[in-house]
This record gives sequence, C-alpha cells and structure tokens, in this order.
Amino acid sequence: MSVNRCVCFISRLQRHFNSRTPRITTSSCHASSGSSLLQGQHRPGTVVWSRDVSSNSSSPKPPDTSLFVPVSLKADASADGGVGIELTQPLDKNELLKVLNRFYKRKEMQKLAADSGLDARLFHQAFISFRKYILEMTSLPADLHIILNDICCGAGHIDDIYPYFMRHAKHIFPMLDCMDDLRKISDLRVPANWYPEARAIQRKVIFHAGPTNSGKTYHAIQRYLAAKSGVYCGPLKLLAHEIFEKSNDAGVPCDLVTGEERTFVDPEGRAAGHVACTIEMCSVTTPYEVAVIDEIQMIRDPSRGWAWTRALLGLYNILRNVIIILFFLNLNYFIILCICAGLCAEEIHVCGEPAAIDFIKELMFTTGEEVEVHNYQRLTPFSILDHAVESLDNLRPGDCIVCFSKNDIYSISRQIEARGQECAVIYGSLPPGTKLSQAKKFNDPDDPCKILVATDAIGMGLNLSIKRIIFNSLVKPNVNEKGEKQMETISTSQALQIAGRAGRFSSKFKEGEVTTMHRDDLPVLKEILSHSVDPIETAGLHPTAEQIEMFAYHLPDATLSNLVDIFVSLSQVDGLYFVCNIDDFKFLADMIQHIPLNLRSRYVFCTAPINKKQPFVCTSFLKFARQFSRDEPLTFDWVCRHISWPLAPPKNIKDLVHLEAVHDVLDLYLWLSYRFMDMFPDTASIREIQRELDDIIQQGVRNITRLIRASDTTVTDLLQAQSNRHGQTGRGTGSTHFLTGSRGQRGQRASGQMMDSSLASRLVRDGLLTPDLLQQLQREWSKDQKQDNSSQRALDLEHQSNNKGKRKKKKK
Repeated sequence: MSVNRCVCFISRLQRHFNSRTPRITTSSCHASSGSSLLQGQHRPGTVVWSRDVSSNSSSPKPPDTSLFVPVSLKADASADGGVGIELTQPLDKNELLKVLNRFYKRKEMQKLAADSGLDARLFHQAFISFRKYILEMTSLPADLHIILNDICCGAGHIDDIYPYFMRHAKHIFPMLDCMDDLRKISDLRVPANWYPEARAIQRKVIFHAGPTNSGKTYHAIQRYLAAKSGVYCGPLKLLAHEIFEKSNDAGVPCDLVTGEERTFVDPEGRAAGHVACTIEMCSVTTPYEVAVIDEIQMIRDPSRGWAWTRALLGLYNILRNVIIILFFLNLNYFIILCICAGLCAEEIHVCGEPAAIDFIKELMFTTGEEVEVHNYQRLTPFSILDHAVESLDNLRPGDCIVCFSKNDIYSISRQIEARGQECAVIYGSLPPGTKLSQAKKFNDPDDPCKILVATDAIGMGLNLSIKRIIFNSLVKPNVNEKGEKQMETISTSQALQIAGRAGRFSSKFKEGEVTTMHRDDLPVLKEILSHSVDPIETAGLHPTAEQIEMFAYHLPDATLSNLVDIFVSLSQVDGLYFVCNIDDFKFLADMIQHIPLNLRSRYVFCTAPINKKQPFVCTSFLKFARQFSRDEPLTFDWVCRHISWPLAPPKNIKDLVHLEAVHDVLDLYLWLSYRFMDMFPDTASIREIQRELDDIIQQGVRNITRLIRASDTTVTDLLQAQSNRHGQTGRGTGSTHFLTGSRGQRGQRASGQMMDSSLASRLVRDGLLTPDLLQQLQREWSKDQKQDNSSQRALDLEHQSNNKGKRKKKKK
C-alpha cells in the first residue's frame, strides 16, 4: 500500500471516529501478529476498530476461581534434611496450630493475599493445604522451620509466615504465577488483528439485498462457477453436496470435502480448482479466486458460530474475491467480520436482507470501505392462511407438517397412513442419503406420496416442492448461550426460515401458504411472523488447539476440561464476539480423561461431532479412544465386530434408532480417519458398509409406520402374554383377586399395569422403554406375584391355625 493511500485511509477512519465517538474508540485499536497471540504491535495498514465495551477496559476480567483445582504436593522429605531442627529445636505441633490459626484470621493477610490473586475461596484452600503440609511433614525447609520457631518463641512476628504461605499457594495453584500470560493467551478481543495482511487491502463491497428465495444464491453461485477457482462453505453436508453436484453438472470440476468424506473428481486424486465443503472444513491456507460462505446468520450459533468466524477471518488473507451468502429472512443486522483478502481484492459480494444494509455500511466504513447495494425481491410469494388445518383429514397434496420431535413424527405419520395416504418422513438424525431419498419420493409427481412430515431439518439443505407449511407446534427444545436446555416458542427467524420453504421458485407451486395444525396456534404464528428478526450482533469464538497447548504448558497438571474452563473464565472479548458453548467438548473430555492420550490427540477427539444423546455412539467413542491409546489400529474387522455387522433390516422403531446410531459411529470413524490416517486405515471398506447401512435405513424409513405398528404390537403381545401367565397363576393358587382387583391395593396395581397398553406402547416408541426392559419388568412382576402368593398362603395358614385354636378354646 502506498504512502498516499495509507494517509487517505487513515484520514477517512479519523473522520469516522470523530463522527461516531460512542461506537469507536482508540483504546480498542491495536494490531497483533497473526503468528502469535502474545504479541501486539502496530503495523502500517493493519488498523482495525472495535466497539467500545466494558470488556475492553484496562481492568482485567476476574477469573472464576472455583475452576482452580489445587495440585497435590508430594510428601517427600525436605532437601534440607533436619538442618532446621539442628539450628533451633523441634517444633511443638500444638503451638504451631495456634500460630497458624492466628495467621489465618488476620484480615491484613487476607487482603494482602487477595492482591496477589488469592480470593477468599483460594485463600482458604491454600491455608488448609499449608497447615497440613507444616503439621504432617517430618522436616520442613530450614528457612521456614527457623521462622516458625522464632514466632513460637516470641522472637518473630506472625506476619513473617506470609512469604512462605504464598510460596506454597503458588505451588498448589500454579496459575497464580502465570496469570498475566494466561490472560494474554485467552485475550480474544479484536481477532481480526490476527490477520494483519487483510487490513492492507482497499476493496469494493457489493451488497445483494433481498429476502430468501430472491435469487441471491443464484447470482452468487454463478459468480462462483465463473471464477478460475473457488470454495463454497456451507453448514450442512447436504448443501455442500448440492453445490458439488451443480458444479460438476455445469462442467466445472469441483471436489467435495466434509468432516467424513473427501471426493476428488480427478481420478488421480489431484485437487480441482473448486471445492464445496462444510464450514468447519474450509481451508484457510489455500488460495481461491472466489469464496462463498453460506448461512452467515449461524455466526451467532451458541455451539457452531466459531466456524463461521474462523472462515470469515481466516479465509481472507488468501482470497482474491469473497462472496458471502445469507439465506435469512428479515435480518435487522448482519455481521461480516473482517472481510479481508491478502491478495489484491477488488470486489466483495455480500448477500443478505435489506435490514442488514445500514449495519454492513457502518461495519465496512470502519475498515475504510464503501458498500454498493443491489436490491432483489422474492421470486414467489407466500401467505399466512386465516384458518388452521385442525384435522389430518384436511390435508392436501403438497402439504408439509413440521414437528419439533421425532415422537410427533411417528404419531402423525401413522395417523396419515391409517387414513390411506402415503407420507415421506425427514428428521435430523437420518443419514443424508435417506433424507435425499425421502425428499425425492415427496417431489416425484409420479409417486403416490404427496404428504411430508418433517422436523425443522427441512429449513435448509433440501429442495422440496411444498405448497403449504403446517406447523404442528410452535414450541421446540432449545439450548441457550449458557448451554441450558429449555422449551421455547420458536423465534421469528426460525419461523421464517421454515415458512420460506413453501412455494419455492422452480417448484411446481408458484405460491406458498403457511398455517398451523391447531386453531389456537394460528394467532401466535401470525404474531411471530409479524415481528422483525432479532439483530445479529455477535459472532462466536472457540479456543484453538494451539491456545490450549499454551495453557497446558503453564498448567501441566490440569485436565483438558479444566484447561478449557479456565480459558473461558479468563477470556476477554469485545462487543462483536462471544465464546461458544463448550459443554459438548467438556462432555467428551471428561469421558476420555482416564485414557492416556497426548494433549493434541485428546483435543482432536473432543472436537469430534457426535450425538451425546446416543449411548451406543458414546460407548463407541470411548472404545475408539481406548484402542487408539494402545497404538492399535482400528481395522475394518475390529469395527465390524464392534457394530455386529452385518445388520438386519429394522423390525421396529428401536431397531431403526439403533441403525441410525451405528451410522453415526461409522461417521465418527470416517471423521477420525482424516485426522489419524494410520490408526483408522480402512476408510474405503467402512464407507462401503455405510452405504449398505444407508440403504437398510432407507428401507426402514419407507416402512416406518409398519415399524411403529410392530413396536406397538410387540408391547401389546408381551403384556397379553403376561396377563395370560398371571391368569394361569391365579387359577392355580387361588390368587385371581390379584388380577380382578378385588384385593385392595394389589388389585389396583395389577389394574394399573393392564388397564391401558397404549402407555407402554408410547414408552417404547419414545425410547423410554424397550421390549427387553419390558421383559425384565415381566420377570419382576412374576417374582412379585409369587411372593404375594406365598404371603397369601402364609396368611391363610395362619388364619386357619388361629381359627382352630379358637375352636379348641371354645370346646374347653
């Protein structure tokens, strides 16, 4: 960058700063080297401005000391031997205890310790450890022994203990001695400065503004296909696969890269000029002419937002042009963080809602760049109906019923087919191939399936020919920024994302409709859709492996979970960022903590995308890590033994859920195989059986209502068999009252067990009860019945004996 251009650039920023003092502050303007998080130096053309927020103040963020775990000290003999005793005399333990307790109660010592980083919690823990150390050690260091002896003899002051107390405290809490370094490592303010070359480029930014289904994607992909090289980054494997197919169908060689798959169009494995990948897999070291980053609103996602931030900040120091795509409705604000390029970038195309225009202009103005706006309109309209569906009898071809739980999907799909109609089923845990198969079935005009039952998984990644979106419910489970699960009414953004699937351009329905299943939900839906979308004002960040390794260097005895907790506790972010939720990471870290792995391998394992709700997946993850720690490759035969391959088609919903879990386990193997190729060598064989498994799951989903009926029949048959056995037992032992309910509470219990088999059916269908567990309950019921019968016989004998005794007395 020339000197004149630098002067012009700085002057423009200065004018902006003078006119916008509340938003911009020089105190938050600093550049740092991209190669080190611990350096901070100004370089020409690398100035980035950030919001003036409290986290940018000079006072550091106080750490959460509840995360500081004291290190155990070895009770070895002192290196000084008995020098202290030889120079003075043995110490009286009782007198020492009094002295130490007096030291603990001194407010001056507590305040002095607090200034050194020991709050009340740490001070107490350190004192307990210090007192135990002094009272239990056979010989103390000579200097400490002499000081304690002087105090006990009245020749020293009790405050003289403080330096030795702090020395001990820093031994058991090593983070106290390196707190400044830890704060620097976890300082996440203005992460754009990690890429200083990006700030040296003057670019022209073009904003393509319009709602969803307005052609923004089309224009962006056309630019992507016309470029000599390009990368597409999407949130889903389905989206990456769609662009992969579109590119190759258009004659543009394109590779596919996801966490579990690498597909090269070149037979010899040479990389193509274009690549479609999932957002976490985008390369920040490969130069491209054009980049497409899809679904940018997910930059605020509590769990995955860091991946969008990393792509936005990391890709740009090697890109010529950047195109950012946003599929989102009514977005008030839209953050493009540090849109930058290390090479000469002349144009950047940004796509989003008109509500984001002002914010993008302001954001780009802080980097000295102007925004040119192009407006688009939705290509096909959709309307909110004035009446709810109310009954499944009122369904029409092209309807999609949106549920927020698999249980509702099971129930509704069975009711639909009970009415003589076929339906397709799509939910999040299905393999991508099965989702595409069900979407193809629904879209096929020659297929009798005209109804779709799905979760909000249809909100992105699938092209569906939907006429009417029907919300079965407006409440769904959600995870907030604190990682807490709660039931919430869907947000405006979620409702618009789903509603926008009705009447898509290029489908046979040129106009979409949106309504609810239940009458009471319709006014609520109208209220939700009448609101504007909450502004996106923050982007996610996540601790990197390098940062955690630097933490581990300072805290070698801490567990990975504890390292991450301390990192988040100390981290500082400015108003544009937040630290993503790390509960899933910590869950996996705690699961494999007892397995001996080096830190880098442990970190990689803990970033694996697994469904922690599936016990079989978690068990497999644990076995994978244990086998890996033994340095024993996970071969195809080993995996087949583990998953009991080959697997039979599902006979009920429980079997289908297990097959989905097995598919996730094979995904986990493939994901790890691209990180540890030597230890997971049989990628091709695993992928082959995964395709076979996908076909089996597709077969099960096509017959999902039969599986539901089979689950219900299994429960009913088991209960009926139990009833028959109870009946036979009753006839044989005279305890028929147990089933008829004529014997008080025991009869009520049996009646409660047999009054309604549909309860057990629902428990099995919901995954809360399996046929195996039900059989175990049967055995327990039989055991209880035998005990009841034995007790009853004993009572009858006792009663007969008492009656005989009374008759004898009367005769006397």
